[in-house]
Amino acid sequence: MENNTNLVWIEQFSVHASDTDYRSKGKLSFILDIMQRVADSAVGKLGISMEEILNAGMGWMMITLDLEFKRIPRPNDQLSVRTWSKGTKGALWQRDYRIFDGDDIEIATARTIWALVDIGKRKILRPNALPVELKHYIGDSVGDFPNKVAISSDIKLEEVYKYCVRYSGLDTNGHLNNARYGDLCSDALTLSEWDSAELKRFQITYLNEAKFGDELSILRTSVTDDGIFVRGQNSDTVFFEACVELKNIDN
Repeated sequence: MENNTNLVWIEQFSVHASDTDYRSKGKLSFILDIMQRVADSAVGKLGISMEEILNAGMGWMMITLDLEFKRIPRPNDQLSVRTWSKGTKGALWQRDYRIFDGDDIEIATARTIWALVDIGKRKILRPNALPVELKHYIGDSVGDFPNKVAISSDIKLEEVYKYCVRYSGLDTNGHLNNARYGDLCSDALTLSEWDSAELKRFQITYLNEAKFGDELSILRTSVTDDGIFVRGQNSDTVFFEACVELKNIDN
C-alpha cells in the first residue's frame, strides 16, 4: 500500500518508555492517541487543518471503534500506522487502520466510525458539509462497519472506581479526549488480570461526551465469553460502553 495518492496516509512513531505500562507493553491509550493523530494528519493533508475545522464550528466525533491486536507494541518499536477513509453510510464515516512494526509485520488493525458535527448545535452534519472533498480508498478493507457495543441488561455490572474529568483529560473540543477512555477501561481491570494476559481486542462506543467536572462511575462485569464489559455513567447519563478482550500469556 503506497502513500502516493493522498488516499492512504502513513505516519511513523517510536514507542517510548512513557508509552508503556509496568509490563513494558504499549498502553491502550497510546495506541488510541496515535490513531487519532494519524486521522488528523490525513484530513489535514486534504487542505483543511483541524484548526480550520474548529474555526468553522465543526469537529470530528468518534462513534465506535473496534481494535484488534496480533501483538502489543514494546519499547523502541518503530511503528508505521496506515489509515484511509473507507466510505460513508448516511452521515457516518468509516476509517480503517493497519499498524505495522519495524519489520513490516502487521501487529494491529482497527475499524472506526466517525461523525462530523456542528459543535455549537451538537448536531451531526452530512458528509458534504466538509468544505473539502474527502476521497475514499477502496483498495483495502479491514472489514465492514463495526457493531456498536451494547451491554445486555441481564449482565451484572459492579462499580470499581469513580473518575472526575479534569484539565489533563480535555481535548480541543473541551471534552474528555477519546484516547483517555483507553485508560479508564484499562484501570477497570486488576493487576492480577494484566499479569497473566494481554490485550487481544478493544471495542468501545461513545454515547455522550464527558465534560470538565463530570464525575463518571466506572463499572465492569466479570469475564464473559466476549470479554470484560466496561461502562462509564453517572446518575443521568451513560457516557460509553466498551468491551476488553484479553488473551492468556505465559508468565
